[in-house]
Amino acid sequence: MALKVETCVARHQGDRVEQQDRVAIFGHPERAGMLMAVLADGMGGHTGGAMAAEQVLLKARQNFEAFAPKEETPEMLLSGIVQESHLVIKLTRFTSEQDPHSTAVAFLLQPDRADWVHCGDSRFYHYRGDQLVYRSADHSLVGELQRKGRLNEASALTHPHRNVLLSCLGSEREPRVELGGVAPLIGGDNFLLCSDGVWAYFADHEIGAILATMSARDACQALISTARERARGEGDNLSLAVVRLVDVAPAVSPSSPLH
Repeated sequence: MALKVETCVARHQGDRVEQQDRVAIFGHPERAGMLMAVLADGMGGHTGGAMAAEQVLLKARQNFEAFAPKEETPEMLLSGIVQESHLVIKLTRFTSEQDPHSTAVAFLLQPDRADWVHCGDSRFYHYRGDQLVYRSADHSLVGELQRKGRLNEASALTHPHRNVLLSCLGSEREPRVELGGVAPLIGGDNFLLCSDGVWAYFADHEIGAILATMSARDACQALISTARERARGEGDNLSLAVVRLVDVAPAVSPSSPLH
């Protein structure tokens, strides 16, 4: 059975004065069946966060378009995007008055496999149908407290220091680079990249149900509208990218006419 790829990206400013999230999906200019999704949640004063997030998208596109699978592994490509974006963002501190930082999530889809990387508290999810296969670990103070068993999921969402990151791009420390991947791919594989302005309002099973039963476009609309409703006028920037793999029956060639 052949696979069809459905994609959609969406953003909403939420209740903030500025949109500092960036998100995009783009195909490879020369290699069919290959695409990249990238998301960045910028931080760092007026316009500084937006500038940092924009640098992540620019570097991702540059490196992806130069990607040569026979000479470079997916892990090399994805880790390079994070590390090189980090250096570029640090350099902008010397040419501007801002202190820019950003999270980063990048996803590489090839015909036979998918790979991803993340740094910060923007998340990557992989579902098969509605079942969660992988969820990235937040590089945040509350994420670390949860991993140590000192904080549960509900308390993490209201913790006074829930926005404190332990790793991001543009800080003095080298960014934490976490990689993942899956092969082979099957129909029903659903992938989501999203900022904390989205995931903070959903349990994992709710996201899985939406991705499994809706098109990529409808899933984006449902996630944003529900998050906005639950934010009650106090929501952060929202950004997300959805990539769904759907089984498609192969085309049947018409029968030859009888003579």
